[in-house]
This record gives sequence, C-alpha cells and structure tokens, in this order.
Amino acid sequence: MSIQPITGKTKVVGILGYPVEHSKSPLMQNAGFQALGLDYCYVPFSVAPEDLSRAMEAIRALNLAGANVTIPHKEAVIPFLDEVTPEAAAMGAVNTIVNRDGRLMGYNTDGRGFLLSLMEGLGLDVKGLTIVLLGAGGAARGVGMELARAGAGRLLVANRNLDRARELAGDITRHTGCLTQALPWEEAILRDAIGAAQVLINTTPIGMHPHHEVPPVVNPEYFPTGLTVCDLIYNPIKTSLLSAAEAKNLPTLSGWGMLLYQGVIAFELWTNQKAPVEIMKKALLEAL
Repeated sequence: MSIQPITGKTKVVGILGYPVEHSKSPLMQNAGFQALGLDYCYVPFSVAPEDLSRAMEAIRALNLAGANVTIPHKEAVIPFLDEVTPEAAAMGAVNTIVNRDGRLMGYNTDGRGFLLSLMEGLGLDVKGLTIVLLGAGGAARGVGMELARAGAGRLLVANRNLDRARELAGDITRHTGCLTQALPWEEAILRDAIGAAQVLINTTPIGMHPHHEVPPVVNPEYFPTGLTVCDLIYNPIKTSLLSAAEAKNLPTLSGWGMLLYQGVIAFELWTNQKAPVEIMKKALLEAL
C-alpha cells in the first residue's frame, strides 16, 4: 500500500493532550486515511493547560480540519468552541472537534464508542438492563449518559467519593430520565448491587499499566452467572478484573474497543467517509 504524500492540500487533524506522547490514535487514524487514500494527516500536539487557548486559536489560524481532545483538556476546551452538541454539553466534556470553515464544533464520541464496542464485540443490547458503573469521573459520565440514552433499565454508580456519585447520578437522571442511583463503596452494598446486575463496567484507573498486577477492583466472588464484565482500561488489554471474569467463564470487554470506535466516529465526522474499521483495529491492536 503506497503512503499518501503530504502536500499543500493535505488536511491536518491531531490530538491535543498533556502528555500525549503515549497516544495510539495517530497510528490508528493515519492507517485509516492511508487505506482510503484520503489526503489527511493526523499528528499529536502536546499542549500544556496554560497554552490551551492559544492552541484553539491555532486550529483556526492553521486551518486544521479538526482534532481529538484528551486529558486534561476535555472539559476546559468547551469555552473556546463555537458550538457543542447537546450530548457533549450534558457530559460536560468534548473529545472531538470539527473545524467547519473556522467554526469549531465540539462532540463527545466516547460514550457512543463504548456502546458500539459493546454491540460489535459482544452483540449486547443494553435496553432494560441493570448496570453497575464503578467510578464517577469523566469516563463514567460519558458512558453512563450513553447507556441511559440507549435505554438501560437502571444505572448504579458506585464511587469512593459518594458526593461525586450522587452528582453524576442526578445529572444522568435529569438529562435522560433513566433511573440512576448512587452507591457508597462498601463491600456489602457492592456485592448486592453486582449480584443483581447484568453488566459491570470499571471506569476507574485501577488495574492500569504500570500498576496492572493489582487485585481486581472488586471481588470476583460477587459476580453472578451471566454477568458481562467490562473494563475501560486498554493497557493492559486484559486487566486483572477481566482475567478474573474469564476464569468464571463470563463474557468480557476490554477498553480497546471503546478507543477504536470513538476514533472511528471521529474519523467519519472529519472526513464524511465511512471509516475502514478493520484496518484501524489492526493498527491499534498492533500498537497495543
């Protein structure tokens, strides 16, 4: 496959983060552009928080086609955008920007990326299901909002800081009408909640490399028969939580699927072309 040459007509997209050197998105996105012969190039931009406003001005000044946004800028970037989708506004975070003739549009593709990975990876429809979310940060907010919009029956948000869980649960219910309950991080309560659920999702960083040899974030003895266990962590691909679930013959889902599909959705927003999912998937898994 020939490499698309960079010319004066090449459209540039990138990822704004700090740090950003570890990102796998350039490999994945450039593989997609190359596969379709699109005159696009995706590059990482290391942007310190104090430089974010100038970076946003640069998107317009340099006529970038768009950008991904990652930690720590997903929330801070919103005031610099001309428009934000209702979904991103409800999540309070943006991970994808599209430059439309100098007008910067903000999207959040994380939650939809997770739902797509759940459907494509496991064929699971969340309608009517009881789902436990471990954690109440930005990842839990994005995933929780999309699960609620997709018709989840009940969301149970467990977090060590109960006030944050209550805030997230209240926001999800207010924006979507989904029954959402905050739970304290207590063994007996977690056991009962997980025992009554059909899906468990870890949105915390517990188990992420280089601290991947820690015990599972919750006791696997709580897992009922038929529980689907998901972890948003993608490094390692198989966390201690997922390994414990597999040992009990339960279906599992790694975070790389969410990473892939949030990128697929962003690719299509920038290019108006259907993304070559399998090629992007191959590039991502090789990088991981």
